[in-house]
Amino acid sequence: MEPGHTLILLNHTSLALDPSSGPGPFVLLGIPGLEAAHAWLSVPVCLLYLAAVIGNSLLLALVIADPALQAPMYQLLGQLAAADLVLSTATVPKALTVLWGFSGEISFGACLTQLFFAHVAFVAESSVLLTMALDRYLAICWPLHYGTFLTPRVVRAAGMVALARGACVMAPPVVLLQQLSPHPDPHSLSLKCSQLSLY
Repeated sequence: MEPGHTLILLNHTSLALDPSSGPGPFVLLGIPGLEAAHAWLSVPVCLLYLAAVIGNSLLLALVIADPALQAPMYQLLGQLAAADLVLSTATVPKALTVLWGFSGEISFGACLTQLFFAHVAFVAESSVLLTMALDRYLAICWPLHYGTFLTPRVVRAAGMVALARGACVMAPPVVLLQQLSPHPDPHSLSLKCSQLSLY
């Protein structure tokens, strides 16, 4: 077998395993071409993840605990921090296990779960940012009516709508992908999961 053909075989996932469990498991290769630098690349990724988790957790705790921070602007900031926590926690831990060389495989169910939560958090985060822009617009253009427009109840409802919007956007693709049956040709399907190469 020639070397080029061997690389093609290594870079694809065999889908002819158990038809009831769907395709997979998938082999995560990390960043192709930089395998030797994975340990060094994991250091900034880990530090940024720790900074995101600690910073967003502190911000969320402050917004919840301090009664002076119950204004709509701070509640929206807390929702944004919560969405950022979910977004980073849905993807970075698996990326770190791949970069550190602990686990290079991900099951089909775990891949779909990661895909669902990352995208729901991303859509919810964009919705919260839109609500924050509306909050500032109302505070600047109608300062006397601001308190009647954006009450804490409206802010909570906006957060629930943002979460529901994300779930409604991502539920159909995940349900359709769960019904994906193993393909008869194991060398014809290549999927992407998270930000790492998946073959």
